[in-house]
Order: sequence, then C-alpha cells, then structure tokens
Amino acid sequence: MAVKTLIEAIRDGLREEMERDERMIIFGEDVGPRGGVFGVTEGFSKQFGADRVIDTPLAEALIAGVAIGASAAGMHPVAEIQFADFIMPAFDQIVSEASRFRYRSNNDWFLPMVIRAPYGGGIHGALYHSQSVEALFGHVPGLIVVIPSNPYDAKGLLKAAIRHPDPVLFFEHKGGYRLIKGDVPDGDYIVELGKCKVSRAGQHLTAVAWGMMHYRCLEAAEILAQDGITVEIVDVQTISPLDRATILDSVKKTGKCLVVYEDNRSGGWGAEIAASVAEAAFEYLDGPILRVTGPDVPAMPYNHAQEAAFMPNTEKIVAAMRELAAY
Repeated sequence: MAVKTLIEAIRDGLREEMERDERMIIFGEDVGPRGGVFGVTEGFSKQFGADRVIDTPLAEALIAGVAIGASAAGMHPVAEIQFADFIMPAFDQIVSEASRFRYRSNNDWFLPMVIRAPYGGGIHGALYHSQSVEALFGHVPGLIVVIPSNPYDAKGLLKAAIRHPDPVLFFEHKGGYRLIKGDVPDGDYIVELGKCKVSRAGQHLTAVAWGMMHYRCLEAAEILAQDGITVEIVDVQTISPLDRATILDSVKKTGKCLVVYEDNRSGGWGAEIAASVAEAAFEYLDGPILRVTGPDVPAMPYNHAQEAAFMPNTEKIVAAMRELAAY
C-alpha cells in the first residue's frame, strides 16, 4: 500500500495489465518515447517496445478505427485520445461501429477495447483542451463510460475496463492527475464497472458527482460538517450503464438531492440523474432537486476570471448544499 496520485495509479494499472496480457497494445499521439502529453505512459516504450507502445499520426478517426480492427483481430487495444476535446473526429467510429458491434453480430463478436482521454477544465486549456464530453457517449447503448475520482478506484476500474469484452471509454480529469491522492494497494485488484459508490455517509442531503466534481463535493461536505450538516456523497464512477439503485437508495434516505457536474447545464449527464430521481423517488423528496453545473456557453474561456466563472467549485457547491439543507 502506498499513497499515489491519480496519474500514478493509472500508470500502474496500465503497466500491470501490459505485463499480464501480451495481447494488449497501447497507441495514440505521443504515447511512445515521450510518454504522453501528461506522462501517463512514461517509460512504457522502453519497457514494452515500439511494437506494443505505438505513436500514431494526429488522426483520431484512425486511432478509433485501428482500435476496433485490432480488437476484432484478437488484440486488446488501449487507445489514447490526447484530449477528450479531440475525440469528435472519432465519434462516428465509436458510435456507429464500436458501440453496435455486439448487437449487429447477434452476440457473435465482441470488442474488448478501451479508449482513454483526459477531460475537464480548470487548467487554462481554453476551448480545445477543457471539454467534458461524457454525456455525448453516455447516451449511446453499447458503450461503457467510466470516470474515476480517486487513485484507488482509477486503477481498479481501468483494470476492469481492459478486461471487459465490450468497448469502454475511460475519461480522466486532467486537473486531478497530480492533485488527487490516496492509498493504492500494490498488485492486482479490480473495481466493478457499472456501480456507484457511497464515498461519504450523511443524513441531511445527497450529493451526486463524478471525477473532479466528486473531489469538490468532498471538500464542501467537510465545510458543512462544521455546522452539523452531514452530506452523503455518491460517486457515480460509471456514467453508463448508470447504477440508479445506489443513487435512489441514498436520496430516499436523506430526502434531498444535489447533482454536480462540470459540463454544460442543459443536457449534461446530471440531468439524466435528476430525471431518474424525480421519476422514482419523488415521494421521498423534501426539497427540489438542485444542480451545480457549468453554464450553457459554447466553450470554456481562456481568460482566468471567465474560466473560474465557468467552473463549479467548492464555494458554489457549499452554497447549493446550504440552500438545499434549509428546505
């Protein structure tokens, strides 16, 4: 057991799976000798060789298409999209082909493949390096969409994703890579896909979040605890398929629900969660379902003050929690 950052846990998970499974390959822009733009695959090219850690052209549609073909041919590819913002050219391959492979073949064909991508803002990345894209893919049956919020779960979820027979999109908040730390066991373990986790118990309200926003909710809950307000926090972890049961159980217990996500407010994945709570737990609610989100603007600005205005933060979450607790 050792304290590790989010990026270290992801690196460990990838390395251990490469050592375990010779069919696994990693490819993407600059993942080879450079080790990726954030250093996730640092040292991999030297350890595993250029035939298993492969630099690709700047062509995201190619990256996704090669992952599909390699998987269908019996390999276990882990492709990296350098930033989640760059995934749009690959959208057709992922949605039209990868997500439907099992369905269109009547369960004869499977696609064990993972596409990793850093997402999210707060690092002054401006328009093309700050987007949250989980809702675009969470909507698509046949895709598993995962967003870890801490090192322990990141390693275990990544290992589970690599071993899963269906395509998995694995989004990692770049702002949390070196900020978020936690205990990570040595050696092999997995965290089950498709399950939410109650990461903090509470009585007065439920906060539902994922990735960096889960981290901010934990910070906010610590502040409210000083005033005797206890917040139960549900870490979504797997966006799709969504574990509605765990969320509903928590809301039924506390009677109040706050959903926090970084994406645009309208149509963000938290809107699906809010609708699910309203549909199945209405009689348990003692107040409105509230959301803390990004605004409905085309992209995150580079200007630091405007970027801060866009980002949900601890102070905004604290204010929403206090408002909801007062009902």
